[in-house]
Amino acid sequence: MGDLGWIWTIIVGIIAGFLASKVVNKSGAGLIMDLVIGLVGAVVGKFIGGALLGMGPNSGILENLLVAFAGAVVVLVGYNALMRRR
Repeated sequence: MGDLGWIWTIIVGIIAGFLASKVVNKSGAGLIMDLVIGLVGAVVGKFIGGALLGMGPNSGILENLLVAFAGAVVVLVGYNALMRRR
């Protein structure tokens, strides 16, 4: 993946992280931390989307955003569950 692909992943990840934090944010970690966790989730979602769905660098904006959003929600829910246990 080229540099532009990673820049696009970061931009989409921040958007997806923001949207996911709005959905999951019942006990969020704060906006900045939710965005960082959402960005991590978006990267994870991008790899899972590539492996399971065959999404490549030429996938559409909507597909990338949906996969990034799903990954961000999963990571945020996992993070919140882990923090509640502590």
